[in-house]
Amino acid sequence: MKLSSKALLALAISSITATAYADTQSQDFVPTTLAGTSAQSEAKGFIDGQSLGGTTRNWFSSEKKFRGQRFTYEKHGQARTDANRTNWVQGTILNYSSGFTQGTVGVATEVAAYNAVVLDRSKRDIKGGSNRTLADSDGDAVGQWSKLGLANVKFRVSNTTLTAGRQNFSSGIVDTIGNRALPSSFEGVSFNSEEFSNLSFQGGIFDRVSPRTEQSLSKFRSEYGNGQETDKVKTLGFNYQPFKSLKTSVFAANVEDFWNQYYFGATHELGDAQTLALTTGLNYYKTTDTGSKKMGNIDNDTYSLSLGLTHQAHSLTFSYQEVNGDEYFDYLHETNGIYLANSLTSDFNSPNEKSFQVAYAINMAEYGVPGLKFNVYSARGWGIDGTHYNGTAYGEAGASRSDLRLMDGEKHQEYGVGTSYAIQSGPLKATTIRGTYVTHRASAQQADGNIKEFRLVTTIPFNIL
Repeated sequence: MKLSSKALLALAISSITATAYADTQSQDFVPTTLAGTSAQSEAKGFIDGQSLGGTTRNWFSSEKKFRGQRFTYEKHGQARTDANRTNWVQGTILNYSSGFTQGTVGVATEVAAYNAVVLDRSKRDIKGGSNRTLADSDGDAVGQWSKLGLANVKFRVSNTTLTAGRQNFSSGIVDTIGNRALPSSFEGVSFNSEEFSNLSFQGGIFDRVSPRTEQSLSKFRSEYGNGQETDKVKTLGFNYQPFKSLKTSVFAANVEDFWNQYYFGATHELGDAQTLALTTGLNYYKTTDTGSKKMGNIDNDTYSLSLGLTHQAHSLTFSYQEVNGDEYFDYLHETNGIYLANSLTSDFNSPNEKSFQVAYAINMAEYGVPGLKFNVYSARGWGIDGTHYNGTAYGEAGASRSDLRLMDGEKHQEYGVGTSYAIQSGPLKATTIRGTYVTHRASAQQADGNIKEFRLVTTIPFNIL
């Protein structure tokens, strides 16, 4: 990884700040030992350990394109355009989890039914739905639909669990994404091993994804590519905490005939938030083509470096991100496999792009209102250059606004403000209400365009058993 001069400067600032304030966050080394207890030895049994509950989420989004840009939809067989798009969906998850049977090898199961009710069914409003509202081939909203979001069997020995079937999985490369009314999930086999005190291992082989806004399973494809599909995703990695103040994560993945991708992440904490705490974060991805190269030639190094300062209720974060490669930093669609600091409404991941973000947040618990938070941020990306791209995965020359070869010195900027509140007690305890407003402005060939969006999301958890 080649760090730019700005990234090196941020690291230097981090070092200087570390020496300027008292080291109240322990920097002690954490020895690796066997886990003190066995989760399987404490199994309650298939029935005694069962639970039934879930969440219901009201998800509303209102978008508006500007500077002459428009959404396209069909009405009476004719293409029409409009600057506005609205999506409003109620998503509900009913999740049943059994306990593990007792004995050396425990067996359990997890089943979750997902249901969506579309509250705004106007064809003109939803504009074909995309990954927000499920629509049929004519662009009409599917008013109500359900599916099995999770359906798996688990086997556990000591602190190691093998899961087979439709499931959630979380790593820096393959990660369930839950930013719509319903989340995604993956079909395959995975394991999670926590046999050591500060070291855990994860891995999985997946061949299908259950998308956020689709009823059926789909093959994996890339977020930014031209629709090419892959039959298999394999991933393996570990999480390691060598010091009380330092957490690291290393993962690798093979996406068949797409790419090999490697991820390293580290977070270091220093100081005391009552005076001044410093959090430094590094995320790095290396991506290279493999197999039949359905996504073309890829040789991409992308990283982000963040520096966060916290004083009591207030936090201020600076994040620098850089893409080194003539193609997008790409990741799997219907996953959250992008842990970069500047992945916002825009991912700031275009070829050779550099970006910088400043974010401020305040936690009102310090002022007597626990659960209430506010945040604001500004991010800017520049230096986008795709003129040296020689593949076909991201559009033919002149075919679309997102064709990389048309991007020469493109730039863009994003502003956002948000507030959230989590109810602290009573029958609606843990219910969260989140409102955000984002504006994104872009030069002519930057792919994300000019758009404003307001979202209001209310999530209510519930327990039955």
